[in-house]
Amino acid sequence: MDFALTDESLMMRDMFRKFAKNECEPIAAETDKNHQFPMENFKKMASLGLTGLPIPEEWGGAGASYLDFAMFVEELAKCCASTAVIMSVHTGLGCMSTYLYGGDKVKQKYLRALATGEIVGAYALTEPNSGSDAASIKCKAEDKGDHFIINGSKIFITNGGIATTYCTFVKSDSTQGSGKGITCLQIEKDTPGFTMSKPVQKMGMNGSPTVELYFENVKVPKENMLGVQNDGFQVAMGLLAGGRVTIAAQGLGIGEGALDYTNQYIKERQQFGKPLAANQGVQFMVADMATALDAAQLLVYRAAWLKDNGLPHNKEASMAKKFATDTSMEVCTNCVQLMGGYGYCSEFPVERMMRDVKITQIYEGSNQIQRMIIGREVIGKW
Repeated sequence: MDFALTDESLMMRDMFRKFAKNECEPIAAETDKNHQFPMENFKKMASLGLTGLPIPEEWGGAGASYLDFAMFVEELAKCCASTAVIMSVHTGLGCMSTYLYGGDKVKQKYLRALATGEIVGAYALTEPNSGSDAASIKCKAEDKGDHFIINGSKIFITNGGIATTYCTFVKSDSTQGSGKGITCLQIEKDTPGFTMSKPVQKMGMNGSPTVELYFENVKVPKENMLGVQNDGFQVAMGLLAGGRVTIAAQGLGIGEGALDYTNQYIKERQQFGKPLAANQGVQFMVADMATALDAAQLLVYRAAWLKDNGLPHNKEASMAKKFATDTSMEVCTNCVQLMGGYGYCSEFPVERMMRDVKITQIYEGSNQIQRMIIGREVIGKW
């Protein structure tokens, strides 16, 4: 079994790391404080061909592997978690939904613009009354022949207000039960009747705007459909399996970034006449955190590798997402503890990282949902 990355992937990871360190890290605190979408950095990523990494070159992407994309999100998250989730959603859901499920017309309309970063993409599944129970969505689509009329709302939409296209799931056949009669559509921001709230105030990820969407008699052509009419729930589940890999990578990166910073701090901080790092109790904490993060990285990379090779990865993606994000929540909490009062101050990044990492246990399917998925896969149907 070969755990080594290819030379090409190593070169790409080095580029990702340098970009995150040089461009994202210096503005991460300001991005968080001002609740500011890092548009200039998004444009820089677009110019470097990073906004459509796993999309084929013929559609404006880089033709990279999903593992490369996961490493990109991981490196961004070490320095600025907001930027990491922006790219995770834009590329992993906005671009990938159109590439994997779009027909020629919708691809021609949107895919190249998304992959090249000309426009930003978003993903709209969650509703006020259907979070973990994604199959019970109520946002309604009336079939009018060559188009749909959409009425309803969506909530907690990442990149909301900034994005041009919204990969949106609607109930297109109310006679069908939960998880059925759902259709996926790309809906443009400026479509008449499509409005949205101001960004909601959140604990963390403040550089990534999160809004509620409102649809009032919104006309969407059927050529904007992704996948098959009334079978959109399969689109949602297919995308989320891949999305969980990058959310796992995001959580992993935040934890790694927190430990990297804290490791430097404990070497310099003097207490009782010696560095904190000389204390065996501290060394044990660091050892446990480093081991858990290493295990999390292996789970994340395995899930991405399985996806790249066209192998089943639903269970493995859920394992990676659950373990990596739970691990990083604990790591960030411990890093704040090791830094004491300084760790609790916004002047130091671990405070922000602790706030940012919490949501990774919740979105793209809560970790309770991940445990249900894993349990059913392991035990089987009964």
